[in-house]
Amino acid sequence: MKSKNFFLKILLGMVLIILIIILIRVFLLAPATTEKLVAISDSEYDPAVWGKYYPLEYNSYLKNKEMAPSLTGFGGSVKDQKSIKEPEILVNFKGMAFSKDYTEDRGHPYAMDDLEKTKRVTPATPGSCMTCKTANLYEIYKDMGWNYAKMPLTELLPRIKHPIVCANCHDPQTMKLRVINPAFIEAMQKRGIDIAQAPREDMRSYVCGQCHAEYYFEPGTKRVIFPWDKGLKPQDMYAYYNDIPSGFDMDWLHPDSQAKMLKAQHPDYELASGGIHGKSGVSCADCHMPYMREGGRKYSSHWVTSPMKHIQASCRTCHTQDEQWLLERVKTTQNNVFQLQRIAGQTIARAHGVLGKAGAVAKVNKGELDKARELLRNAQWLWDFIAAENSMGFHNPDQALNTLGQSIDLAHRALATANRAAGTQY
Repeated sequence: MKSKNFFLKILLGMVLIILIIILIRVFLLAPATTEKLVAISDSEYDPAVWGKYYPLEYNSYLKNKEMAPSLTGFGGSVKDQKSIKEPEILVNFKGMAFSKDYTEDRGHPYAMDDLEKTKRVTPATPGSCMTCKTANLYEIYKDMGWNYAKMPLTELLPRIKHPIVCANCHDPQTMKLRVINPAFIEAMQKRGIDIAQAPREDMRSYVCGQCHAEYYFEPGTKRVIFPWDKGLKPQDMYAYYNDIPSGFDMDWLHPDSQAKMLKAQHPDYELASGGIHGKSGVSCADCHMPYMREGGRKYSSHWVTSPMKHIQASCRTCHTQDEQWLLERVKTTQNNVFQLQRIAGQTIARAHGVLGKAGAVAKVNKGELDKARELLRNAQWLWDFIAAENSMGFHNPDQALNTLGQSIDLAHRALATANRAAGTQY
């Protein structure tokens, strides 16, 4: 009898194991999506139409419409003016549009709405400004090539029906990831990378990098160009700009210091590429669009937001620490970066004023004053590179802190040089 009970227990145990394996296969090892692949028209940009066939992805995309503050205190999707927390912005961008309107971004669904309503847009704003704001770029570039860039933005607006949507990153026929920004494709070609042959894991960063990157408008043509010929670090790009590419020597002349200034544009891809996650093969989507499960189905979340809003899916696939520990780690890094960012920005603001006073001195040494202006231009570029980037340094803490340290040093050197040039002690 004991022997019979023993074998019965073994049999029941085996059945239990089989059931567990079945459950694991059903709920944990399900295919990436159970929806049937549907070819969508090349001219269809409405995400709601795509959502009929890919409801999990579409429903998560709709969450991008939610506006909420950041869990760490930095970033978020509430349309607040950045100068409220950093009033030095008003001084450092004096004489150009970012001193009038510089808000937090609200997310992809609001890209065109925010572009049309910002005080930075004027009747002279070129069409190139819509390059990263809409999926309609695909058809506009196909029809016009780079000629669209020098058209007034107001003339292109009637052709723009949708903001950043599915078609920005997916081929409608195959759903494979794609890049539609010609500026990114050209920049990568210069680096020896053919986007058309890129592996999927690389594409999970490229689709983000096509817009979350530094750029400038080529004089005359207004063509969008990524300044990557010398490298992706801020010092590399500064060296590139100092060569005055295609005659581009500044974004604006600061009215106080008379320094030729550069404006950085959200260099998220560049900073992240050199960070520990980027160097370790972690893609942008791994953190900002992690894999989720619903009803046993696996899909990539299209709620493009902070990883801190879904730490379990974004971080704990690799990290073993608990969620609170990971959140505090991010907060610590961002607080440290922000502290130096404020010091750099405030020192630069002071330098603009001192250079302005030095320039008004009758016997000022103009050669020395020009050196001070160059130091200040460099200092502000490094500060702005980190300030304009969206992770408050977390994408690459080492480089962020180092860059801000250099910025502070350059700003102090600009102050000393200007005082020496004018024989003053401001």
